[in-house]
Amino acid sequence: MQDFAYHNPGSVADAVAALKGADDGKFLAGGQSFIPVLRLGLAEPSDVINLKGLSDLQGIRDGGDHIAIGALVTHAEVETSDLVKGALPGLATMAGHIGDPQVRNRGTLGGSVAHADPAADYPAALIALKATVVTDRREIASSDFFRGLFETTLEEDEIITQVKFPKAEKAGYGKFASTASKYALVGVFVAKHGSEVRVAVTGASARYFRVAAMEQALAAHWSADALDGIVVPPDDLQSDMEADAAYRAHLVGVMAKRAVSAAG
Repeated sequence: MQDFAYHNPGSVADAVAALKGADDGKFLAGGQSFIPVLRLGLAEPSDVINLKGLSDLQGIRDGGDHIAIGALVTHAEVETSDLVKGALPGLATMAGHIGDPQVRNRGTLGGSVAHADPAADYPAALIALKATVVTDRREIASSDFFRGLFETTLEEDEIITQVKFPKAEKAGYGKFASTASKYALVGVFVAKHGSEVRVAVTGASARYFRVAAMEQALAAHWSADALDGIVVPPDDLQSDMEADAAYRAHLVGVMAKRAVSAAG
């Protein structure tokens, strides 16, 4: 790991200015993704800008028709928040199954979303819940935010400040986790917004995706049994030492049913 300049900005504007003034600067939130990247030598920044002290990126608020969660809110805070448990219990449950206690108490919502790991849990929740990613300069619909493998629409000097989650009628998450990393081999988040249903999958492919056939079936009849016979083709799913594409395709169906049952 090479030496780098370390910054503790006092505001979001100061953080952006520090990054713009660096040759190759990186933002640091909880560090649960960034620190391993540094240790493996996959990034060699000239400057690291620590966002952890910025109060503008903290807090969970009730916005009436949505819950607004600050970018620096930890997974543990989402899991234990009475606001989240009351309005979106499926989101709180999902946060409680991320990694291990250390990861949940250090890792942040904004860091996970910005990192866009294809096996992370939050992106599926954002897509299914029709969330909006708010940055220091704009608002981005979750359906437009994620581009692909570790890739988003964020500009290099753009900071996520919060994520707005609409209050869904029903929402649940089913996850089959890697025993080693706790990342999702397959995770499925389902959400019902009136007559619209969203089913978002993580871990199965190089990018998150929705399952239209499941969405249509659940919109017609909200029940795990409504998903009987719906098969996700394995063609575009990934295979590795933990699970091949056919097994992941099978898991999508199983986890979707568990998510619906969990949502009630």
